[in-house]
Amino acid sequence: MLAGARDFLTKPPTIDELNSAIRRAGVNAHEERAKLSQVSSAQISKTGGIHPSGSPGTGGKVITFYSPKGGSGCTTLATNLAVCLNNEDTSVIIVDGNLQFGDVAVFLNEQGKFSILDLTPRADDLDPEIINSVTIRHSQSGIKILAAPMKPEQSDVVTGEQFSKVVRYLRNMYSYVIVDTATSLQNITASAINNSDLLILLTTQDIPSIKNSRLFLDEIDALGFDRKRIIFVMNKFDKRIGITPEKVSENLKQDIAAVIPFEERVIVSVNRGIPFLLVDKSRPLSRSILSLAEVVRKRISELESQTEVLTSVKNNGKK
Repeated sequence: MLAGARDFLTKPPTIDELNSAIRRAGVNAHEERAKLSQVSSAQISKTGGIHPSGSPGTGGKVITFYSPKGGSGCTTLATNLAVCLNNEDTSVIIVDGNLQFGDVAVFLNEQGKFSILDLTPRADDLDPEIINSVTIRHSQSGIKILAAPMKPEQSDVVTGEQFSKVVRYLRNMYSYVIVDTATSLQNITASAINNSDLLILLTTQDIPSIKNSRLFLDEIDALGFDRKRIIFVMNKFDKRIGITPEKVSENLKQDIAAVIPFEERVIVSVNRGIPFLLVDKSRPLSRSILSLAEVVRKRISELESQTEVLTSVKNNGKK
């Protein structure tokens, strides 16, 4: 069934039964491909780096978490934002884009038999049934999880193009597709960024993290990436450290849209596999995630309005 079986024959089948089953399978395959092309005929291009002309897509919104410095807290914030955005009206799936050492399932205390490896070989022939059979449902929040491979060496078989196709298909099934990425800016991470409506860029108060953020911003500036699609976040903020969000914003010429305070209890949440937002929403740390969610919703609304204006101007120009 995982491979896509839709029917069966009892052994031994007659020639007529076999011929009929083959014809029936052919018709079903043709109909499925027609549906797929209507739903997600989104332009699928090969991805080898950050695309200069990336723009928000249709359907659900893809939000990618990225930090050019390890240990910045991408997975912690990604899992908690996923929990925050998920409700009866907006469904959420979190995709572990760190294919070598992804921990999204661990952070949510879940374990499954399948991973993104079970989808990428069928990237051109996906359907809701196969997606649902491969993803894990988080028992506490209800969000869906598309886990990373269990062994690091298995990540090599996934291409950036396959990853892009999976993400683009998921945006047709979910209101939000949240992608947690690795620090290394290789094909999979670049694919996630290319397909993002919003990129949540994380930094912390240490000089190496700020330096790497500057290098990353310089890189995407050179490629023409729209900075309005970036939500710059300072994580693990400690008032005792003299490097303030204002100074970093001024230095990197990118406003810090959200500040997440440092709290030692985060490690307890991680070790228990329970997002802190599910434990206590009144704490400053949880309130900062709620604020980040509002920033995300507002920015998406602004980008959609901007797109509508540009489309209107373009259509009037044609007339």
